Amino acid sequence: MKKKIKKINAAILIIGNEILSGRTQDKNIIFLTNWLNTKCGISVNEARIIPDIEKTIMKNILILSKKFNYVFTTGGIGPTHDDITADAIAHAFKVGLSVREDAKRLLSTNYSDGESSLNEARLKMATVPDGAVLIDNPISKAPGFFLENVYVMAGVPSIFEVMVESLLPSLVGGTPLLSVSVKFLKPESEIAKKLEILAVDFPDGSIGSYPFNFEGNHGTNVVARYRDKEMLKVVEEKLKKMR
Repeated sequence: MKKKIKKINAAILIIGNEILSGRTQDKNIIFLTNWLNTKCGISVNEARIIPDIEKTIMKNILILSKKFNYVFTTGGIGPTHDDITADAIAHAFKVGLSVREDAKRLLSTNYSDGESSLNEARLKMATVPDGAVLIDNPISKAPGFFLENVYVMAGVPSIFEVMVESLLPSLVGGTPLLSVSVKFLKPESEIAKKLEILAVDFPDGSIGSYPFNFEGNHGTNVVARYRDKEMLKVVEEKLKKMR
């Protein structure tokens, strides 16, 4: 009897003009993709980078939230005028938007004067769509949130990463994706046909090849990814024999 594999998918939406301009390098896709695959068994099937334009954010949220089990966004929930992600999410799902008392209390713990330190700009970080659940932020205390299947988090990598770690109890995952890597001291062109045949014979995963050149030595790292542990073991053995 074939082992039942549970597949859950996701999309990542990176929001921010600073990423598109090249001023800031995105690190969140790498972290989140690895985290979801290894800890939750959730496959990231699509990633998009879009500007701080409300209609663009709304359009992408509505498309992706219908297409995937989860959507994870980063960026645009700070105190400045171009931080409009919360507004866009509220408008996309046609719900209200207001300063939440629980978010306000959390945010105030980041300042020595408490709530008296919360000016208009800072209160923007406590403004959350109605019905959303807050996401913990142990670093700057400004919470993220999730509404329906859309998870909204900060763009700063250090803050984003601790927010992601707090999500584990709220996510329904699938079967984790496992992987092995086999090194060939041959160029891709010499093993391409054999890899193609192997991929056809074992279609329930993926086999990728990645050429390298280290100190004049040319070769290829072949990475196999499968959710079925036994199938992965069989593929690994076949790769080693091929080598």
